[in-house]
Amino acid sequence: MSLLDKTASELLADLEAKETTAVEVTTAFLEQIKKADETIGAFLSTRDDLALAEAAEVDRKRAVGEPVGLLGGLPVAIKDLLCTKGEVTSCASKMLAEFRPPYDATVVQRLRDADGVIIGKTNMDEFAMGGSTENSALGVTRNPWNTSRVPGGSSGGAAACVGASMAPLSIGTDTGGSIRQPSSYCGVVGLKPSYGRVSRYGLVAFASSLDQIGPIAHTVEDAALLLEAIAGHDPADSTSANVPTPSYTASVRQPLQGLRLGIAREHFGDGLDGEVDASVREAIKVFESQGATVRELSLPHSKYAIATYYIIAPCEASSNLARYDGVHYGYRTDEKAMLAELAEERKVLEGAGDRAKLEALDTSLVRMYRKTRSEGFGAEVKRRIMLGSYALSAGYYDAYYVKALKVRRLIREDYDAAFKDVDLIIGPTTATPAFKLGEMNEDPLAMYLQDLYTVSANLAGIAAISVPCGISKSGLPIGLQLQAPPFEEERLLRAAHMFQQATDWHTKRPN
Repeated sequence: MSLLDKTASELLADLEAKETTAVEVTTAFLEQIKKADETIGAFLSTRDDLALAEAAEVDRKRAVGEPVGLLGGLPVAIKDLLCTKGEVTSCASKMLAEFRPPYDATVVQRLRDADGVIIGKTNMDEFAMGGSTENSALGVTRNPWNTSRVPGGSSGGAAACVGASMAPLSIGTDTGGSIRQPSSYCGVVGLKPSYGRVSRYGLVAFASSLDQIGPIAHTVEDAALLLEAIAGHDPADSTSANVPTPSYTASVRQPLQGLRLGIAREHFGDGLDGEVDASVREAIKVFESQGATVRELSLPHSKYAIATYYIIAPCEASSNLARYDGVHYGYRTDEKAMLAELAEERKVLEGAGDRAKLEALDTSLVRMYRKTRSEGFGAEVKRRIMLGSYALSAGYYDAYYVKALKVRRLIREDYDAAFKDVDLIIGPTTATPAFKLGEMNEDPLAMYLQDLYTVSANLAGIAAISVPCGISKSGLPIGLQLQAPPFEEERLLRAAHMFQQATDWHTKRPN
């Protein structure tokens, strides 16, 4: 079996048995990137020499009997909005195309501590705003199952690189479904941990109360391994929860007895593709065959989740992205050209004797701010900044933002009530398989509705996972979503692993 065909857990077992080396494994994946990424476009950069040096150091430690970390030389790809010291962290934006952070994000440091080999940085929707990775300022990523389709977003590169066997593990982020949706589209496993389970220190923020970092892999066992490496309290992050972190690798293979699953009737209504519906219902039967009981329940406020999310997230984005002003760091407009433009406008207005327009003419500072942000941000980022700024403005703050926060609380209370009667909630990850590139570019609302089944977990701060559960007649993967109460990732992983033990959807790979 090729190294590329093996799961992360299988590769780790080979490394520990000294049947292969970290350098050999890293080399195999770097060669696959060179072979496949010209078509897929999952990576913005690779770290060939640095990655091989990191792999060689792990091999040295293993050879002399020094302790080796949990990841033991496994290559890991990182979504390009996690700070890596001295290396470009662009957020797939012109605004940060040359930004080199002076420090590592906590997750990046934990990967290094666990002897993970950071193989490269992956493409994404600009500042994580989008659901197709078509909003990247640095290029489009394609779905490895069908290159005319999107890989999902915003972690499209992170999911596509695992789906195309260019990395055994990757790190994505999930603000409203940005790990789970692309994982569903690319036929891989993607986990959104509970809010606070993984440190956000060093994550370039989109919406601070919603963003969460998590693993993408071929199997649930691999996702458990990567989560264990990155999870845990971090004093540098005030939103990091100071709660115990279980050994997910030790418990993931233990089946759950008496598992109670809930089906939210709101997740099986209009708009759900027939093939997705059938695949998810077959997956539910698999759990029933393993002794699980299933009951229908309601999440009555879930119908407001999209509207609530697309007020809260843009408001937080508007606040977070205010820092990109052309002064502190990042992109800055061409000042020489700008001043020349300003002088020419002033000359024309003076010649015309138009004093009113002269007095209203932008100052050089205001113009620099305006041109920097206009040139540095893409269309979707601008759209969300404007939405958020409007909702936060005087006269609208109470009507929109405050009301959205109240509905968010009701959504969380729906989950709290549901989890009194069930252990997990089961349903589709997305309403359809991956859509065509360009299909929704002119209809932002249709794009936003792709998050229909995923945003609620972010609003409620709970844990959720997507696992492959079928393939459509057109050859596209279908994802099953499981949702768990806050900080019950262990339960979530064990249940998802049970499903994978009884099925083989996770073993399917694109041609």
